[in-house]
Amino acid sequence: MSYQVSEKIQTKLNMLTVNEAVQKALNFMVEDHDTIVDKQCELALIPAPTGNEAAKAARMLEMFKEEGLEDCHIDEFGNCVGIRKGTGGGKAVIIEGHMDTVFPLDTKLEIIKEDGWIKCPGITDDTRGCAVVISVVRALNAAGIQTKGDIHVVGTVKEEGTGALMGMKYYCDHHPELDASISVDGPFITGITYEATGIQTYEVTFHGIGGHACAMFGKVANPIHAAGRAIAKISEFQVPSDPMTTFAVTNLEAGSYEAVHAIVPAATIRFNFRSNSQPELEKLRDRIFAAIEEACKEETDRWGQDTITYTVKHICDVNAGNQDSHASIVEGAIAVSRFLGADPVLGNGGSTNCNRALEAGLPAVCLGIGEGYDSKCHTLDEQFDPEGAYKGAQQTMLLALLCAGIEEVESIIE
Repeated sequence: MSYQVSEKIQTKLNMLTVNEAVQKALNFMVEDHDTIVDKQCELALIPAPTGNEAAKAARMLEMFKEEGLEDCHIDEFGNCVGIRKGTGGGKAVIIEGHMDTVFPLDTKLEIIKEDGWIKCPGITDDTRGCAVVISVVRALNAAGIQTKGDIHVVGTVKEEGTGALMGMKYYCDHHPELDASISVDGPFITGITYEATGIQTYEVTFHGIGGHACAMFGKVANPIHAAGRAIAKISEFQVPSDPMTTFAVTNLEAGSYEAVHAIVPAATIRFNFRSNSQPELEKLRDRIFAAIEEACKEETDRWGQDTITYTVKHICDVNAGNQDSHASIVEGAIAVSRFLGADPVLGNGGSTNCNRALEAGLPAVCLGIGEGYDSKCHTLDEQFDPEGAYKGAQQTMLLALLCAGIEEVESIIE
């Protein structure tokens, strides 16, 4: 990667990594690796689908207290919070992993160790991120490192799916004292997310009169046909590859098997669209709703008997965002990754809690959780490779120290 880290950032990292206490913390993370993996497995066995993270938050809170964090609490939104107080004069930094997973409450959760892998739904995304932030605290404590700025250690809620990263949004909105943000969520220490892909998800229901499939034929317009017309129009859209822009109709619901001979009174579609550019995102939204308007009019005009209307439910909205690829926190993340022996890559956009931090105006990155591997995340076969995974914790700790500052090394955040 032909990316040049500034002399200023590289010098501060060099000063940090030769510090005796920092070296002690890095070594401790290697020695403490099995303990952290045990904590990760324990947390993975607590079901935590989006919106149902309370049990996992309660256990994380106990872990935070065990590590001596201050002001440990579950906030009003459900985030699990602990503060590692600084000595003053530094920058306040949040390090966080999200507690929710994509698996329902009744999912069988079992730790299986096989062929060097640890397998369990949610073992990686993002239970490992939660374990990493605990690892950082344990290492700093073991080495007796005092940061100048406070470190907010947080297990966030409602990151996945329709949770729309709202736990992180709540925390950033309610903590204006924050100066920088580090999320831990992803499989590699090579991948560094520093931009935000905008996301919007809607539910649109087409309404008509409905009736018997034969008796009412030609007398009423068909909401399913209107939905089909809209889907066909949307499917023909052309969108730019740069900035990355995507769209998909993801659900279609109407009628029932029992009413297979009926024209339905309502049909519902759900669709998701994304872009690394906020203007492109808004342009695509306008095009989609124009297509829906046209589809309703065409279906109404086809029969001329009644009018197809539609109602809208806004499910999810995350703004696109970016920061300079040479922002201090990005350069710091690159330098740390290289120090740990990786060949880092800057991600092109992303849907992580980094989005909400950028939205709040914070310098922010999302880091990976360890060495590279196929985690099969979001599947029942999700797995974690513990080999070398301590490097993800080392990466998070070093960048947190660069941001918060210590007595010997001033923060890279201006």
